Amino acid sequence: MSQQLDHGAGLYGTELSEPAQREAFTNGDVPVAVYGLGKMGLPLAAVYADVSGNTIGVDIDEEVVETVNRGECHVKREPGLADLVSETVADGSLRATTDATAAAADAAVHVLMVPTLLTDEQEPDLSILTAAVESIGAGLSPGDLVIVESTVPPRTTVDHVVPRLAEVSGLDPDEFGVAACPERTVSGEALQDIRGTHPKVVGGVDSESGRVAALLYGELSDNEIIETSDATIAEAVKVFEGVYRDVNIALANQLATYAEAMDADVTEAIDVANTQPFCEIHDPGPGVGGHCIPVYPYFLTGAFDVDDDLLPTARAVNDGMADYTVSMLEAILAAHGVDRDDPTVLLLGLTYKANIEELRNAPSLPIASHLRETGVKVLGVDPMIDSDDWGDLDDIERVDLADATAQQADAVVVVTPHEEFAALDWDAFDAPILDGRGSIDADATDAPIYRIGGVWPNVPADHGSNHE
Repeated sequence: MSQQLDHGAGLYGTELSEPAQREAFTNGDVPVAVYGLGKMGLPLAAVYADVSGNTIGVDIDEEVVETVNRGECHVKREPGLADLVSETVADGSLRATTDATAAAADAAVHVLMVPTLLTDEQEPDLSILTAAVESIGAGLSPGDLVIVESTVPPRTTVDHVVPRLAEVSGLDPDEFGVAACPERTVSGEALQDIRGTHPKVVGGVDSESGRVAALLYGELSDNEIIETSDATIAEAVKVFEGVYRDVNIALANQLATYAEAMDADVTEAIDVANTQPFCEIHDPGPGVGGHCIPVYPYFLTGAFDVDDDLLPTARAVNDGMADYTVSMLEAILAAHGVDRDDPTVLLLGLTYKANIEELRNAPSLPIASHLRETGVKVLGVDPMIDSDDWGDLDDIERVDLADATAQQADAVVVVTPHEEFAALDWDAFDAPILDGRGSIDADATDAPIYRIGGVWPNVPADHGSNHE
């Protein structure tokens, strides 16, 4: 007789063989709950549903839950996701709810994919994670496994998640499993990333937690599963990846600031330097945005008492690129004889990243604010932002994409190069262009094109700048 598992039972501490555990998971005998159905949470829930056949997604937003239960997808431009959500909802593999405690009571695997924000003091804010953990704890059963996919400060799983689960559930910590399995996904590539673009990192608070987590992700991913020594190492891996990029981008941005003094194209120097295999300098740009790279350094500096000058310095450099962009733009306006009191600047792309609907920490916001402070009229084009969502952009007057080239702007700034901009008639702009991301073909227009890190315009000696 084959080994069997009661429906709804957990895999932590079971005596079933690993093949039987895999079969139970993929047959739907191990219910999964994914907490958080945002840009990363919904793709993860859909993949879990596709593999397990028994997944419930949890979100506090009723509209998100209703959308998912209709078989529709609220996440834009995530290839394959809309079809996968539709298919898994239609066959009953995926459903959604706002009732986290009820979902927890039904599930045997609990996957946390909620955001970790920052306080006004730039310290990690674990309140959203804590609320989800408490809901899980209220429905936690012996043998359950809790997986922290959320990016969190190292030691969060062992110091915060496990004790709170035990306190709320009344269970001893050795009765349930907990593992840190940080997401390594990128918007626009989420499904393929979850399914194996990169090795999956898992780390349990004990060996059994790590084993079960590795077993589950071995079914989700076609790539290698790397089981780290413990949950803290797994958490640190994800934070370190983000910090590496922030520091590297800061180096590129700092080098870009030498362009004016050197009277040289620093971006060309960077490109050629990178032909040497030990050099991998990133591209400079107008700043670093989103909910990841500019936030993760504070998961170290804001959580641990360590003498660290490097990470705060890198953050300051990257945050300062908005001001640098405005300074370069002022030089461009001056070089092209724009000295009237009310110049107009058109910003192309306001979200933090191309083809992503996310304004959090977007460089366009401080750029617009700085320009408005100096009396510049700021126009903005962004096909990712619905007109109804434009209310928070007080410093920017909305322009439709179809009307972009008709604007009488004194300068154009490409902040974020959405794919729609590739079809623009760049030659129709009767103004100099500051290409913040190096996205425009120089042959696409006769208008002067400048680039952050490129050669600065020749500003007349008697032309002052209004920018402080």
